[in-house]
Amino acid sequence: MSPLQAQARHEVTTTMRNGEQLLLTLIIPILLLVFFSLVDVLPTDTPDPIDFLAPGILALAVMSTAMVSLGIGTGFERTYKVLKRLGATPLGRHRLIAAKIISVVAVEVVQFAILIPVAYALGWDPHDPNWLAAIAAVVVGTIAFAGTGLSFAGTLRGEINLAALNGLYLVLLLLGGMVIPFAKLPGPMSAVAKALPSGALADVLREALAHGGVRPGTSWVILVAWAVVTPVVAMRVFRWE
Repeated sequence: MSPLQAQARHEVTTTMRNGEQLLLTLIIPILLLVFFSLVDVLPTDTPDPIDFLAPGILALAVMSTAMVSLGIGTGFERTYKVLKRLGATPLGRHRLIAAKIISVVAVEVVQFAILIPVAYALGWDPHDPNWLAAIAAVVVGTIAFAGTGLSFAGTLRGEINLAALNGLYLVLLLLGGMVIPFAKLPGPMSAVAKALPSGALADVLREALAHGGVRPGTSWVILVAWAVVTPVVAMRVFRWE
């Protein structure tokens, strides 16, 4: 078994055994999906809020797992010297990052296996969805957010990393285009939201699943750019201790 395969297996096993973390990454997106689909408080401009919300909440689930959960967990591994021990093995930064991204994808499979049926139960009825494009968007978005989370985790102390990632999560949740339409944000803020990985992922998922993207072609370019840049940054700034 190669170092990458061994570490990926370890990461997946460890993540799946962490019940509290799994619960958090599942409960928050489900609660937001249920609440905002039943309580008409968001300016979605759609006949049924669930049509706008479902793709955005799927994007939120990716961000929750790939950026926040992964980044915080890795940050504390670094604080507790777990990564220092791994640094003495042939694993290397690039294999460690790849293994952690694989573990995130495994969690996302569980998330989507629950979130998508919940969305259907709430009345979501996508017409002619392009699931292949949606899966591709999720994979690219996962790489982009994982690179972001690992960049924080590889440079900041555990407690500071925790606060920074939670703060960034709240900002992107409210202003990242996932639950509030771009058109409802102030002009400069809307432009920033469209350039963020959260806005780009939400936009391409809405286009793939609901034909409701604002500018899906440009969003794909932005999402791919984030997915290329953030892992490179993570590998350059990542420190084992």
